[in-house]
Amino acid sequence: MKIAEVGDIIEFKDGLHGVVEKVNDNSVIVDLTIMANFHDLDMEEKTVVNHKRYKIVKFKNDFK
Repeated sequence: MKIAEVGDIIEFKDGLHGVVEKVNDNSVIVDLTIMANFHDLDMEEKTVVNHKRYKIVKFKNDFK
């Protein structure tokens, strides 16, 4: 399993997307405000996701 790095976009929990802001030993801290429907979801701006619970959608190097 590839662990996400800061700047990667991950998908978790049935389609939620976020940008990784910090990588911890067992989890990442993710900014969810990149989603177009973020304000409709009534969620906090950031959340913690375990490494086992996400997949990397776009690597930070893909943005170059």
